[in-house]
Amino acid sequence: MSIYGASLDDVRSLAAFVKAQELPFPLLSDADGSVAAKYDVLRAGGRMAARVTFVIDPEGVVRHVDTKVDVSKHGSDLAGIIKGLQAKKDG
Repeated sequence: MSIYGASLDDVRSLAAFVKAQELPFPLLSDADGSVAAKYDVLRAGGRMAARVTFVIDPEGVVRHVDTKVDVSKHGSDLAGIIKGLQAKKDG
């Protein structure tokens, strides 16, 4: 399993943020907003993206979309979702 974050911020800003927050996963820069536009998460004006999590399987199929991210429990929520998807796949 791989985890990536994406942001409209530039590469330098993201590198500093990853270091300051000690994130255990990379953040990818989508400075032109093209990826956010394809995932339909750009807010009006195009310079902010909604905080949305997509769980994508190894074949590239979106298996889950979380549009109500609560950062205080998001990690544990996602762990449960991923376990459920794996159980469904194995069962």
